[in-house]
Order: sequence, then C-alpha cells, then structure tokens
Amino acid sequence: MALTEADVRSALESFVEPYLQQSLAQAGALRAVQLHSGQAAIKIELGFPTVGYAHSLQSALQQHLAACGVNVELTLDLGSRIVPHAVQRSLKPLAGVKNIVAVASGKGGVGKSTVAVNLALAWAAAGAAVGILDADIYGPSQPLMLGLRDQKPTSPDGKRILPLKAYGLSAMSIGFLVDPAQAVVWRGPMVTQALTQLLGDTDWGELDYLVVDMPPGTGDIQLTLAQRVPVAGAIIVTTPQDIALADARKGLAMFEKVSVPVLGIIENMSVHVCSNCGQTDHIFGSGGGARIAAEFGVPLLGELPLDSRIQQEADSGRPSVAADPSSARAQAYIEAARRAGAALANRTRDRSLLFPKIVVEDT
Repeated sequence: MALTEADVRSALESFVEPYLQQSLAQAGALRAVQLHSGQAAIKIELGFPTVGYAHSLQSALQQHLAACGVNVELTLDLGSRIVPHAVQRSLKPLAGVKNIVAVASGKGGVGKSTVAVNLALAWAAAGAAVGILDADIYGPSQPLMLGLRDQKPTSPDGKRILPLKAYGLSAMSIGFLVDPAQAVVWRGPMVTQALTQLLGDTDWGELDYLVVDMPPGTGDIQLTLAQRVPVAGAIIVTTPQDIALADARKGLAMFEKVSVPVLGIIENMSVHVCSNCGQTDHIFGSGGGARIAAEFGVPLLGELPLDSRIQQEADSGRPSVAADPSSARAQAYIEAARRAGAALANRTRDRSLLFPKIVVEDT
C-alpha cells in the first residue's frame, strides 16, 4: 500500500517535542506536509526561538518516523512564532514588547546577572528580538558584561531614550546614566520610580522578549517592582547550597503573591569542571535545584557549570554565549534558554482577560 501524506502527518503529530513536552498535534505546530517521490517536506512552527535547532530536531523526527514504520526522507522547514502572554491583571503590557521575563534570585552572589545576560544572548542568537533591562540600581552589572561601560544612551526627542546595542541586544541600565564610581544612595521609592521610568521611557522598539535583571533579594523594592512591571513570567536563579535554596523559595513565594507565573528554576554553579584535568566536583552540593523545582511543580530549566571562563568572559565584556557559542558552557545557557522559551510558550492564555465578566443575579 502506497504511503500517503496522511500517514506521514499522523506519525509526525504523535512526536513529542522535547522542550515543549507536548506532541506536535497538542502544540498545533505541524503546519504543512508534502509528499513527493518518497520524500516529505514538512513545516513546523514552534512558540520559542528556533535558529540552531533544526538539525537536531530533524534527526529526532526521522528516528521517530522510522520507529513508527514510516520510511520516508524528511526535509524540515523550522520556524517560530512568539506570541505575547498575559501579565498581572492590574497592569497593561508594555507597548511593542511581547513578553517581559524577570530573572530573579532570593539572595545575591548566585550569578543571576550572568545568567540573565547569557539567556538574553541565547534568545537573540536563536532569532528573537531581545532587550535587557538592568534593574539592579545599587550594583548594575550589565554595562560591564556587555562591554558598554562609559557609553551613554541618547534621546533624540528629549522624551524617549534609545537603548544601547551589544551583540544583538537592546540594553538599558542605570549604570549608563550615573557615574559608576559614585555610590547610588537612594531610598526604596526613588529606586522603584527610577526603574519604572527606565522601563517606560526607553524606546525598546519591537521585542519578543525583554529580560529584566532584577535586584537580588525579596524585600520591598523587589516586591514593588514585581507589582509594577507587567511580567509574563519569572525565572529563579539559585545555587545548590541550602541557604540559597531557602532564599529561592522566598523568591518563588514573592512571584506567586503577585500572580506572576514562575517559568522554572536555574541551578547555577551546579558542578565545577577542573580546567586542567576535567574532573567534576559538586562544590556546593547537588540536586538542590531539582528538589525545589519538584517542590513547587515548576521545571528545572538548567544546571549551569561553575567555570572560571564564564566569569572571565563576562568581566571582559563578552559573555560566554557571545564569546564562544559552541563551547559546552555556552551550550548550557542555550539549552536553558530553549527550555525557558518553551515554558513560556506552554502558558495557557488567560481567556478571562479577553471577555468581560458576566454576573447573572436572581431577581
């Protein structure tokens, strides 16, 4: 019996996409199937950036078809469609920005800013339009990490600020506007006002993702920002240490309190790889990120290495994803970014935002 397009489509639709953890049928991702002379040309559209993913996905699809008894050679046209997702009910989305993603940590010193910039770079390298807002007023890191120290943004119309550009990112930070040698001595209300102005007065253009590198901690400033910034999802960064995990729980609770969905946990400094011999050691313990992810029912997005080259590259103004994208350390960020993008794509749209609430009362 001759193979038909329907046979190929049926087999493909049962394939479970590894990042979405859904079948192509469930995700509605299979757009076209054309069969000609024993070859199948297919088109798939996913809800997260896909540049660099086509080769491994095509290989997995080919193996899946063979396991289903469908012998056909595939040609894959892989694209992406990134859509805006709902934010807190009391807030309006930022014009031109489809999704704001907050990268947060319950405490300082866990490498949150390094994770934030490498995630942003990974999304940009995968084909998305991405910006990054450095929301750490007291200790802005992004000017140094992006090689933008001593550069100043401009405002052609005196109203809107143009973000600076680096490695395909649009970037804004208080560090661009104040003397880096001077301490910022501001009280909480001044900080939140400054950041909401930086967010709203920057001409971001059209972005798929705006990554907000949140200040560390879960105090009043962090809570106020989480209430004022229209966030589609948050990512919590922790290390395997028990003290860091305790603070990560507070971060999760904070976002739950303000109705911001947590996309997942990233465990940073998960394993140390010796630069001389290659031996691996769990210096700060192991499995903590997986435990807290399971406890709160959120994905573990990645376990990132403790590697001196990550620090050196960030301090030199060329983060790992930009400096050496094919390296194992950069690939760990790229994998985490795909999982985070998929977690956001999986969010069910809040249809209550689309329709008015109707109450029927008995008379």
